[in-house]
Amino acid sequence: MVTEPSDFYRWQDGNLILFCHIQAGASCDEFAGQHGNRLKIRVRAAATDGKANANLIAFIAGEFGVNKQRVELTSGNQNRQKTLIISAPVKLPKALNLAKQSL
Repeated sequence: MVTEPSDFYRWQDGNLILFCHIQAGASCDEFAGQHGNRLKIRVRAAATDGKANANLIAFIAGEFGVNKQRVELTSGNQNRQKTLIISAPVKLPKALNLAKQSL
């Protein structure tokens, strides 16, 4: 679990940008602490045919209370290092200890 704010996220115009390191083929979908300056996320799907990316987007959408269309993979389509933008997240997972955007 992540216990203090870090460089793995930033707010931009009400949207949350996450910098992630993905471990595909895990036993469960979960946040797994930090990997350098990125948030480590484990997903069950294998990294073939875009399955891990689809699994990641569905997991993030559920954790942040948004539909999958509001989670965009902006970089790292075929890489473990990914950047995601979550449009106007409804909730923030307590496990991540994210600071809310200041207005």
